[in-house]
Amino acid sequence: MLNQKNIILGVCGSIAAYKSAVLVRLLIKAGANVKVILTADAANFITPLTLATLSKHPVYTQYFEEETGVWSNHVELGLWADYLIIAPASANTISKMANGLCDNLLSAVYLSAKCPVLLAPAMDLDMWKHQSTQNNITQLKAFGNTIIAPNKGELASGLFGEGRMAEPEEIVAFLTAYIKKDLPLCGQKVLVTAGPTYEAIDPVRFIGNHSSGKMGFAIADRFAAMGAEVTLITGPTAEKSLANVNRIDVVSAADMLKACEAHFGDSQVTIMSAAVADYTPQTVANQKIKKHENDLSINLVKTTDILASLGRQKKNGQLLIGFALETENEEEHAKAKLLKKNLDLIVLNSLNDPGAGFKTNTNKITLFNKTFEKTVFDVKSKTEVAKDISDAIVAMMGK
Repeated sequence: MLNQKNIILGVCGSIAAYKSAVLVRLLIKAGANVKVILTADAANFITPLTLATLSKHPVYTQYFEEETGVWSNHVELGLWADYLIIAPASANTISKMANGLCDNLLSAVYLSAKCPVLLAPAMDLDMWKHQSTQNNITQLKAFGNTIIAPNKGELASGLFGEGRMAEPEEIVAFLTAYIKKDLPLCGQKVLVTAGPTYEAIDPVRFIGNHSSGKMGFAIADRFAAMGAEVTLITGPTAEKSLANVNRIDVVSAADMLKACEAHFGDSQVTIMSAAVADYTPQTVANQKIKKHENDLSINLVKTTDILASLGRQKKNGQLLIGFALETENEEEHAKAKLLKKNLDLIVLNSLNDPGAGFKTNTNKITLFNKTFEKTVFDVKSKTEVAKDISDAIVAMMGK
């Protein structure tokens, strides 16, 4: 959810400011771009150097740096941000925001921002409970800002009660859920397969194919970015998945079948982009096969057709999407596969098309739906192809 999101973190004068270092680290780890605005009082609790090191950006503290002559453009900062998080948000800053005061860089960026604003208040119990603070909170909510409620616990004063800033992990989880709730596939479960399978001959050799998994990973990432709960079942690959994708690593076709059957029943959408082996050795040698003869024969047996198996299990309301990688009579073979395996959509790749196939960063696809309606796309990056595929599926879902 946070990958490549631009986030401004405002840090106010509170003992809870020390937690901002952890918060920056978690946001960066989640893939966000983070810029920090530190109020003058906050700098008494945590240094700009710490936050600059963690965020990999200079920390903003005031409009104009006299020593360097650098002007901090509050309007540009406000427009850059996808989200403005103020954590900790002190009683003083909350009061300024509620009443439109603008006497520092953070309050100026707040008034300039066009993005959602989330505040994590931090203050002592009596300050938080005071009617003026509660009135300010009510006003900020009326402005459309979101409050990440403080926790109850031990406070710096020694008192116990509300006012303790939410933990950094809670803030990241809150922001992730905040983003996800407005996405079109929130609450939908999507199953994606990717990569090759390796069918063991002996402990060191296998039968496999050239699939890199790039297309399946791009599809999984796309659906996750649309808010779906994505399970990615992948064969051996060097590709990396997003943090919010539930990745399951398998090796053989039998492994992939078992994992697919475990997750298919709960999935509204299943996209089978893996290049699963059609045959596997009948027996696997316990020891490495030595070179003794000029010829070596290996008996192969058919693997279970995972796509066809899931097609027989498919219930009303489920969508099953398959891939067809062809070298001849491409469209006829793709249409036959669509019918035979009870699919709702098939994605045709042709190895005769430049820029399509295994290991490339691009692909060229043709889609056929259940009525054989055909949609042809140009060569695109696999990220863009994943968007085309997901758009077609979302349209079928009526989202």
